[in-house]
Amino acid sequence: MRLVRVLLATAAVLISPLAEAADTPKPTVTAADRAAADPGSSEREAARPAVPPARRFVSQHEGKFGGQSLRYTATAEETYLTDDKGEPVAAIWSVAYTRDGVEAGKRPVTFVFNGGPGSASVWLHLGLLGPTRVQVASEADADDGAAPYRLLDNGASPLDLTDLVFIDPVGTGYSRTVGAGKPEDYLSLTGDIASMADFIRRWVTANKRWNAPKFIIGESYGTTRAAALSDALLDDGQGLALNGLVLISQALDYEGSTSTPDNLISFATYLPAMALTARYHGRANRDKSLEQVAEEARAFATDTYLPALFKGGRLPAAEREAVAARLAALLGLDKGYVLRSDLRVTVARFRKELLRDRGLAIGQLDGRYAIDDLDRVADSPVLDDAAGEAIDSAYTAALNSLFGGPLRVEMDRPYLTGGAVGKSWDWRPVPAGEGWEPSYVNTARRLAHAMRRNTGMRLMVANGYYDLITPFFDAERTFAAHDIPAERVGMSYYEAGHMMYLRDADRDRLLSDIRAFLAKP
Repeated sequence: MRLVRVLLATAAVLISPLAEAADTPKPTVTAADRAAADPGSSEREAARPAVPPARRFVSQHEGKFGGQSLRYTATAEETYLTDDKGEPVAAIWSVAYTRDGVEAGKRPVTFVFNGGPGSASVWLHLGLLGPTRVQVASEADADDGAAPYRLLDNGASPLDLTDLVFIDPVGTGYSRTVGAGKPEDYLSLTGDIASMADFIRRWVTANKRWNAPKFIIGESYGTTRAAALSDALLDDGQGLALNGLVLISQALDYEGSTSTPDNLISFATYLPAMALTARYHGRANRDKSLEQVAEEARAFATDTYLPALFKGGRLPAAEREAVAARLAALLGLDKGYVLRSDLRVTVARFRKELLRDRGLAIGQLDGRYAIDDLDRVADSPVLDDAAGEAIDSAYTAALNSLFGGPLRVEMDRPYLTGGAVGKSWDWRPVPAGEGWEPSYVNTARRLAHAMRRNTGMRLMVANGYYDLITPFFDAERTFAAHDIPAERVGMSYYEAGHMMYLRDADRDRLLSDIRAFLAKP
């Protein structure tokens, strides 16, 4: 995997082959020499933005985690990535919590990031894993409202088991390009993976952790990144083998998590989550258990629904009627609506149609949430995601309060929680200049490759039943379809959505499951 390299504008000075001999002194290249070789170099050097010193804030804390009282250090800092000339081109912001009074060289460390792309690590930081968490409504029955918000001690954080490093990729949080760095070198599938691999190696080296157990916890696009990173970290002459990955709301093969009218696979992968959401809102199968509805929807999706969609216009009328009736019963929709949709009810349409009679649109991050939508006749939601609207303000305020208070962080720019770079993202899975025929993003094969190169790596895959972005049935399909060693993969399920830790009971279960995963020899 190639490293991100940003070439300096200064032209290289050519040296004769004779001067390369080991016993021949090399000439000193002066500023005048460079100016003579490239008359425009001085102007470009002068125009290049100055690189400020990297910021670093260290504070001491104590708390009780996993029943153990311990002291720990919080280090919030910028780490500069450099180009092949050693010049800073990007500043990666991270917050590391490291336990005091232990042998650091053998202490496990877990790198944590969210997804987006374009999302900072605030969600896993303050929602699940950090020593402090923010309180939001657990049962999707209220939004976060206005300040003040409650920040609570998170005694279930795995800080007793592992140090935690929360990372913000370029374009998120306080991370950005500097000097000659260009955003386009990082706001891409390949650039993002390369820069994150660079950061992790730098952190491991600076903190002397090469011989310590190392884990990654990623969410959503963060799982796309994590799967590829597990392979990329073994490359570039600096092989770094991970002990394990925790993939929260996995998104490895985007064919199964892209709901569009022409993507037949997506209608099958999303159906069980949509059926469970209809049941949750009392629109279908109220007399059946969650597990029963999930299993019926799985079977119908693969055995009947997908074959019917594949037939398209060749589907006999009687069979079409039967499929429409069964689909309507699972989704809590009118059979006529299903027929008018040509048996293809996309997630966006389902979110608008399920509670249309109440003027509500349900969330995509979490189908349990609903929001009073503006346009009563639109075919898809008009307002932003109901679940996102219910938590954004609380997390943003809590993060800034944590930085301005206990962590003593003072920065001169806003912390970007997400959304700032998504529209600029380059999804090409190959470096610039290489040919590529458009296809769905898929890092599952890189994960399968990495697991064969590193037989010590284990996986935990966490799925929310009401996740209408990365559905649980797609996770099952992905890990069955891409030659990933099943004996090293554990699946877990939670009665919430994409961020299942928003629900108190599932946050507790998820943390218990993660702790067991990290503690396993």
